[in-house]
Amino acid sequence: MKQVPVGVSARHIHVSQADLETLFGPGAELHVMKDLSQPGQYAAEETVAVIGPKGKFDKVRILGPVRKATQLEISRTDSFAIGVKAPVRESGDTAGTPGIKIVGPAGEVEISEGVIVAARHIHFHTSDAEKWGIQDKQKLSVRLNTERPLIFEDVVARVSDSFALDFHIDTDEANAAGAKTGDLAEIIG
Repeated sequence: MKQVPVGVSARHIHVSQADLETLFGPGAELHVMKDLSQPGQYAAEETVAVIGPKGKFDKVRILGPVRKATQLEISRTDSFAIGVKAPVRESGDTAGTPGIKIVGPAGEVEISEGVIVAARHIHFHTSDAEKWGIQDKQKLSVRLNTERPLIFEDVVARVSDSFALDFHIDTDEANAAGAKTGDLAEIIG
């Protein structure tokens, strides 16, 4: 049985260093609030507001470390609430996606693209992927055996020596299955 721990991903934002400094002031740095499941990744103490055509979310957590480009990851429900038609994409694939206004304590940034609903995916350490015969970018089927069992299709395998085994779904998907962080999912195909 190929079991993988579940990680439920709430709305969050990744920021570039330039945008971080615009939002929080020159020389701004992120401060670790809590380590995440992936090595070197963390929830920062810093939060921002994001403003769309129909609504606003306050206290959107920044995840660190800083990235090359700023990217907002929201659920489909979130996208309806703020009036942004965010496509389902893999993290980093933001070409042609909607933009958003981001407001911090020192300033604001308007990104022209970068709002996505993250494609469900599993982070595999290279050794786990090799053990189970899984290739990077392979599409998988994954079953959650919860009170509301659900099979997810088109789960993207992401393989790297820097990853820890973890199945990432967003809050909409977790709610549909009655799943929570720490549950176990099973790769079935």
